[in-house]
Amino acid sequence: MSADTPEKKITKPTTRRRTPPHVKSLRGVKNWKQVSEWLEWRDIEDIECITPDQAGVARGKMMPSKKFTSNTSLALPSAVFMTTISGDYPEDGHGFAYPENDGDLKLVPDLSTLCIVPWETDPTAQVICDLVNQNGKNVEYTPRNVLRSVVAAYHKRGLKPVVAPEIEFYLVKKNPDPDYPLTPPVGRSGRAIGGGQGYSIAGVNEFDELIDDIYHFSEAQGLEIDTLIHEEGAAQLEINLRHGDPVELADQVFMFKRTIREAALKHDMYATFMAKPIQGQPGSAMHIHQSIVDKKTGRNIFSNEDGSESDHFLHFIGGMQKHVPNALVMFAPYVNSYRRLTPDASAPVNVKWGYDNRTTAFRVPRSEPGSRRVENRIPSSDANPYLALAASLACGLIGIINQIKPDEPVATSVNRNEIELPRGLIEAVELFENDKELQKFLGESFVTTYAAIKRAEFETFMEVISPWEREYLLLNV
Repeated sequence: MSADTPEKKITKPTTRRRTPPHVKSLRGVKNWKQVSEWLEWRDIEDIECITPDQAGVARGKMMPSKKFTSNTSLALPSAVFMTTISGDYPEDGHGFAYPENDGDLKLVPDLSTLCIVPWETDPTAQVICDLVNQNGKNVEYTPRNVLRSVVAAYHKRGLKPVVAPEIEFYLVKKNPDPDYPLTPPVGRSGRAIGGGQGYSIAGVNEFDELIDDIYHFSEAQGLEIDTLIHEEGAAQLEINLRHGDPVELADQVFMFKRTIREAALKHDMYATFMAKPIQGQPGSAMHIHQSIVDKKTGRNIFSNEDGSESDHFLHFIGGMQKHVPNALVMFAPYVNSYRRLTPDASAPVNVKWGYDNRTTAFRVPRSEPGSRRVENRIPSSDANPYLALAASLACGLIGIINQIKPDEPVATSVNRNEIELPRGLIEAVELFENDKELQKFLGESFVTTYAAIKRAEFETFMEVISPWEREYLLLNV
């Protein structure tokens, strides 16, 4: 080799390090080691540790990701789960007593819910947390634990509940002054959308960019939307979720509500889950499809082996007919909720059931025997998803245990007949407190706490003088 000939450098082949599957997971990891790797791969700076309060509002703490992974003890005051929607505190009484020490409850992150916060500008993640006492025991009256308790009652009997929620909501113009009524937003056509747009593709297309953001935000969080449609109301949409485990589906509804609100704000409008936000327009529901599976065989226990309806199926409906009116405060939690539950409207005011009959409270959709299910059409979209699912499943389980026979199914319209549900919040609270069988599954501390909160919210509402009173009473009485 001559002096002018450059020497060849021998380079060792580099081995590419494979990225572990859990690092790429959009939603959830299995342990704290995986948490650190997941956060580092995404350069996450902050973590939102959140949990649903009694209203389904996200409460919690935000911290740097390094602090989150350093075995930091997280806590929230117990008062967070005893406040009304307006931030007030209920009075003692009816079995409720406010804890004098207002002690802390520990936040325990559920690592299976870890995901990014796609609407934040800085790299941020979020994780849903459970609540435990200082001794490590679950806090009975927190919503996620209430649902877990009901699901555990099914598991104890070798059963597994399966649910699929449908959530309706309205898009409205920004409304900084609550004294003014809500109005529909302007879509891409330049006009405010009107009603009567049920299943209209053009109605959905009015808000294409916003809906794209909802899909993108959802996909980034590992949330699965089954379908999205335009409902009957002006700028009223509905999202359907795929069926699955009740706690996981409640988590998804909890996250979807945040996601939809954030997407709407990005487009300079509000998304509202009020049960009846606009006078003269339909209310918004959260319909719940329910079936029960045998844990050993995986078979839907609502159907016999020959495909016919089982006794469990009928008893489940019977339990709902008997106990759902007593649990109504968990499906219709606010004064506004009862404006949706009116006769001759799209929402049921009865406890009837029927096959593919949308005027009944409990509809049995047409399906194959393996997919036989019961749709609870009573809950409104303002309901806390954890509590609505817990109440609906508890009522059905009571029916199975006590072998409660339902009425005969109805094939005609029954929403113009007598009202079989409480007409207002305070009546619903009284029925709720007196159902001892329901209390066994929901927990006494939850029942007394929740009832106290609802009483306080009713009293706060009664302090407000409405436009109706000023219009008709001011000069006439």
